[in-house]
Amino acid sequence: MSPLNRLVRVLDGFSEWSGRLISWLTLFMVLVTFVIVVMRYLFNVGNIALQESIIYMHSFVFLLGAAYTLKHDGHVRVDIFYRPLSERGKAWINLFGTLLLLLPVSIFILVVSWEYVATSWSLLEGSQEAGGIPYRYVLKSTLIAMPVMMILQGIADLARCLLVIAGKAHFNPEEEEHGL
Repeated sequence: MSPLNRLVRVLDGFSEWSGRLISWLTLFMVLVTFVIVVMRYLFNVGNIALQESIIYMHSFVFLLGAAYTLKHDGHVRVDIFYRPLSERGKAWINLFGTLLLLLPVSIFILVVSWEYVATSWSLLEGSQEAGGIPYRYVLKSTLIAMPVMMILQGIADLARCLLVIAGKAHFNPEEEEHGL
């Protein structure tokens, strides 16, 4: 196995692992929402921290699940020209899209967010609400984690595209994982 293949497998594996792990938060969001509704309407009790936890989980799912979604080609795409292309043609489109859109935007988000997140950490920023979650700086850290994870998955996609263009790999990573 070539070093490029190994790189693709490691980075894809990280995106797969993190995406599957973070997907469990959707179940927890439903359960916490149910608990909040029961507490409020049956017992007339509110809990700010529980309510904020839903915002945290929702943010984690969308921000930290973005690389997993990219790995599985789940982001919005204009399929008019892409769908009928050969594997090689799709690889070229993905290569240019990653180089010209994904990586620059991810790097921009990372650079712009850095000071914002660093300030939050320096203050150990917490909730503005009494009884809220005192770890807002952890939530804001996802503004750094998301572009880093997208860059890593983008690198995996670039490497896969290069392998496909060179004729050394198939385009669909799921086919390779399942031996198809």
